[in-house]
Amino acid sequence: MNATAVLLSAGLDSAVLVASEAQRAQVHPVYVSAGLAWEREERAMAGRLLQAPLFRNVKPLVTLDFTARDLYDRSHWALRGTPPASDTPDSDVYLVGRNVMLVTKVAIYCAQHGISRIALGPLAANPFPDATPAFFAAISTALTLGLAQPIEVVTPFAQMHKADVIRAGIELGVPLGLTLSCMEPRRGRHCGRCSKCRERRDAFAAAHVADPARFAVTTSR
Repeated sequence: MNATAVLLSAGLDSAVLVASEAQRAQVHPVYVSAGLAWEREERAMAGRLLQAPLFRNVKPLVTLDFTARDLYDRSHWALRGTPPASDTPDSDVYLVGRNVMLVTKVAIYCAQHGISRIALGPLAANPFPDATPAFFAAISTALTLGLAQPIEVVTPFAQMHKADVIRAGIELGVPLGLTLSCMEPRRGRHCGRCSKCRERRDAFAAAHVADPARFAVTTSR
């Protein structure tokens, strides 16, 4: 069976992507830790998610480190753990070079383990420069050259919106209650106040599905 490394954050998109890719490939889920405030909660949720029966044939989670603490100012909200409010536009929560870091680190891991395909889950509404088809095509070429073996970076959900992902996850049987889409989670619960929580709420509403996740606050600020 072909092998694919899937960048897993325990968010809705990456959780459904693991399930989708597992239908056609041996999936190696990878979490890249950059030193951001919410990562302990994400890794814990990813561990619970991968214990679900649906993922019994998925490889164990691999965690890699690529710190951003020396790239972002120490007062940056992503390091402090105090995210912007729910009405903050996407452009204001951009983490510069995030996908550059993620894909580069995972590609080196893949080169060492004979994996030639990397999948990650940006959606149609993603506005960031390192989430464009041109970027992924270019970095696939660069990594193939730099690592002296084929590396293909794919984004299977690039034409989908989050409500579409939720519907796909339900069809695949993904336990959506074991996903985390929050910048300030506590003990597996969404804060209910950040823009990620607002985005998640809006997507479940658009999909006409009840969200099984837990929220500390049930209304957005």
